[in-house]
Amino acid sequence: MPSGTYLFAEIPVRIFSLYEEVQVMCADYRTELEPEVIVTTTAEEIAEEDKLSDEQRQLEGLPPCKFTTAYLETLTVYRKIALAFMQRNVLLMHGSVIAVDGEAYMFTALSGTGKSTHVRLWRKLFGQRAVMVNDDKPLVRIGEGRPIVYGTPWDGKHHLSNNIAVPLKAIVVLKRGEENEIHAITVQEAFPTLLQQSFRTEDPMVTIRTMQLLSSLSKQVGLYELHCNMNPDAAEVAYRGMNDEF
Repeated sequence: MPSGTYLFAEIPVRIFSLYEEVQVMCADYRTELEPEVIVTTTAEEIAEEDKLSDEQRQLEGLPPCKFTTAYLETLTVYRKIALAFMQRNVLLMHGSVIAVDGEAYMFTALSGTGKSTHVRLWRKLFGQRAVMVNDDKPLVRIGEGRPIVYGTPWDGKHHLSNNIAVPLKAIVVLKRGEENEIHAITVQEAFPTLLQQSFRTEDPMVTIRTMQLLSSLSKQVGLYELHCNMNPDAAEVAYRGMNDEF
């Protein structure tokens, strides 16, 4: 059985898998530390993940897609990691995260809205000042101080991520628009989208824990709504709207 120990969000995780794919995917995160979390998978759990993936794609209005069993196991592993990490104040979120000058910005929205495309404009605008943290499923540690966002190998179809930890400055709810405009929003306005784009299960206790973590997170970062097109100046408008200087 393939196995390895990896460090995600400063937590060592030992993964025992049925297939090699998840071990290869996580190779850059390997650690010699003693694991705090042990993850194993079964064929039944992978089959259930296939069903859950289909349901999620239907909810997001995406066409059906047939995934390999090895790929589905990577999702099963991450689901188990996310569940274990919630009790350690670490939350899995769905969003594209980029850091500029050592501060991270998370863009979140339904799949297909254009998160990755918008972040690509930031990369072009800021050049070496910018670094990708994670383009799909980052982890966020929520504590007494500033939240920290971490890169993970679960980084979307473009595989854009780095094994880094960066203070999270703002979360931006991204919406398409004809004009580029950004404004601050309240916790109440942001919360439905944040909950939708965070890890949760049908277990009500897990949902309650997700809401607790989101409640703390929402009070510690800036919250914004961005209406944007795909013109290059969308990145500058967004950045200026969250910062006093360029």
